[in-house]
Amino acid sequence: MAGQGDVTIIREDAFLKGRIRRCHHIQIEGYVEGEIIADEVIVQPSGRLFGKVRAQTLDVLGFVQGDVTVLGLCRIAETGTLNGNVVYGQLTMDAGGNLSADVRNVPPTIDGDFELTVDKGRAVRITTHDLTVHDPDDVAENLVYTITNPRNGSVVLSDGGNRPVESFTQADIIGDRVLFLHDGSHSNEATFDVVVADSQGATSGEPRRVTIAVRG
Repeated sequence: MAGQGDVTIIREDAFLKGRIRRCHHIQIEGYVEGEIIADEVIVQPSGRLFGKVRAQTLDVLGFVQGDVTVLGLCRIAETGTLNGNVVYGQLTMDAGGNLSADVRNVPPTIDGDFELTVDKGRAVRITTHDLTVHDPDDVAENLVYTITNPRNGSVVLSDGGNRPVESFTQADIIGDRVLFLHDGSHSNEATFDVVVADSQGATSGEPRRVTIAVRG
C-alpha cells in the first residue's frame, strides 16, 4: 500500500484485509477484503475487492463483490464486474461490463427547517430554506412532494387561483410558486405532512411535518 498525498494505492502484489476509512481517493490494483469508506474508489483491472464499500464515486475496472453504496456515480467499465447489493446515485455500464447485483437508487431525503410563519387568513411562500430535497440522480422537476393531513389551511400554487393542491415539485419551490394559505380560523398553528418520491418511485420514508405559526 502506498500513499501519494490524498491518494492511497493498493499495489498489484498487495493483499489487504481490514478497514480503510476517511480516505479521499483509493486506487486498488491488488486484493482487498474488508470495509472501505472513501470519497473516490477506483478498482483497476487487476484489482479484487470483497466486502463493504461506501463512496461518493466508484469506478469498477476489475472485480467488486459485496455491499456497495455509492452516493454519486457508479461506473462499470468494459473490463469490470460488480456483484452483490448495490445502492447508487447514478449508474453507468460500458459495453462488456458485468453487473450481477440487487440494485436500487439512492432515495431522496428531505431537509429544511420545516417551520413557517403566516398572518391569519393570508398566504406565505414556501422556500428552499423551509423545504428542500437531496437526490443525486434526479432533477428538481422529477422530485414530487405529496401532501397529507393539512390542518387550518392548504398548500396552493401561485398560478393556481388559491386552489388547494395535493402535490408539487422541487422545481416549484425553487421557482417560488408554492405557498401555504391559512384558512382564517382562530388557531395559532397550522400543519401539513409531506413525503417526496423520485422518478423511480423511491421515497423519503415517513412523512415529515411542517409547522406554521399563525400571527394575528
